Amino acid sequence: MAFVIGSPCIDIKDGACAACCPVDCIYQGGRMFYINPEECISCGICVSVCPVDAIEDELDMVAGKDVFIAVNRDFFGPQVSNLRTPGGAESIGALNCDHPHVSAYPGAG
Repeated sequence: MAFVIGSPCIDIKDGACAACCPVDCIYQGGRMFYINPEECISCGICVSVCPVDAIEDELDMVAGKDVFIAVNRDFFGPQVSNLRTPGGAESIGALNCDHPHVSAYPGAG
């Protein structure tokens, strides 16, 4: 089980979630942040600080929003960033790529 960042983060990228994550598993893409499900310890701290309520427990996601389970997982695979499980976002820094679903998402304004 892991937490998942969804569409409210697209084009917002507040960053409070990444700043408070005790295991540094929240990575910055071009339009949104992504949680690495292999590194997430499901502590929920990120949920409490997200100003746009973009983070949910994957087990609680409803139909329609649940596409972001795969979006967060696949971001780390060879189809997108090929990061796999790098062991911490701080050493990686911001990436200029996004999952295709996020890249195709309508702009914020």
